[in-house]
Amino acid sequence: MGIYLVSVAAQEWFDEDAEEGGKGAVATALNGELGRRGLATYESVPEAAGLVRGSGLSFEEKLVPSMDGFGALCRKHLAPGEVELLLGWSVLVPVSLDEEIRLPLETAYTDETVVAGAPEVLALAERLAAAIGLPVDVIPEACDNLDLTMWFLEGQAEGAAAARPGPWGEDLDAAFYVALYLRAAQHSLRRGCPMTYS
Repeated sequence: MGIYLVSVAAQEWFDEDAEEGGKGAVATALNGELGRRGLATYESVPEAAGLVRGSGLSFEEKLVPSMDGFGALCRKHLAPGEVELLLGWSVLVPVSLDEEIRLPLETAYTDETVVAGAPEVLALAERLAAAIGLPVDVIPEACDNLDLTMWFLEGQAEGAAAARPGPWGEDLDAAFYVALYLRAAQHSLRRGCPMTYS
């Protein structure tokens, strides 16, 4: 059990059966709101790629560490509205959005669905990564089978922090969430897929 951040494939995104995990109501409501704002609808969601470890075709990471240090880091380096954008979404899409889109649809964790754009979330995550000197060349890039979660939990992060010291190594829980949001936004844009919590 626990909360996972996962990529969503076309079959699930357009499926109307919410009890089976379908996001069709979200997809329809989002496209309606995009159209109302004069933006192109979001239709080109990739099909499920199957789980091939290290392929980078799907995304699944578990939110295990405490978020306290990450919240403090966000408040130190981001404006209040930026913190809300980074932490407040329930669906991330590979579409640039000037502001979050709030849909009156419940999720497993919230009373409404908040949709954010991956380009905007990526920009914020990149700022945090730069602020703590996160060694992005060392942390896992493919996150399809808890690769990032295990890297931080099983000791590789501690070893990397010893070899590449910096502010990032002073709070590995906070660094995990910087890496998580960075890689999630990158994945959404690279694959053209939505991301959500499950």
